[in-house]
Amino acid sequence: MTAPANPSASVSASRWLAVGSLAGLIALGLAWELWLAPLRPGGSWLALKVLPLVVPLAGLLKNRMYTYRWVSLLVWLYFTEGVVRAWSDINGVSQVLALIQVVLCLALFIACAWHVRLRLRNAAQARRLEGATQ
Repeated sequence: MTAPANPSASVSASRWLAVGSLAGLIALGLAWELWLAPLRPGGSWLALKVLPLVVPLAGLLKNRMYTYRWVSLLVWLYFTEGVVRAWSDINGVSQVLALIQVVLCLALFIACAWHVRLRLRNAAQARRLEGATQ
């Protein structure tokens, strides 16, 4: 596998894919539970499920490596919820929203894993170059 021509472009792309996927999950969770297909008419307290997703948003925007790592683990809780609700919900709208949640979770996981991998590879290349110049 060859390195991309501009590694910072790939890191930036993975960062914005992660931020966009996370923001999409937050917006989807709120819209789903408050307006589109709430469990109860008028909205549901289940909308609070997006609060744990709001916490890492600042870390992703500040480009903190640790945040990318733990978000890639947190996202599996939302993935599981999406799969369960897509499979078991009787409301067709809710099933479609659950599938969208699954896709957003997969995109977030891939973006976080890709971002961490690219940054670690770039750091290793920088250390090799630094060692070669000394």
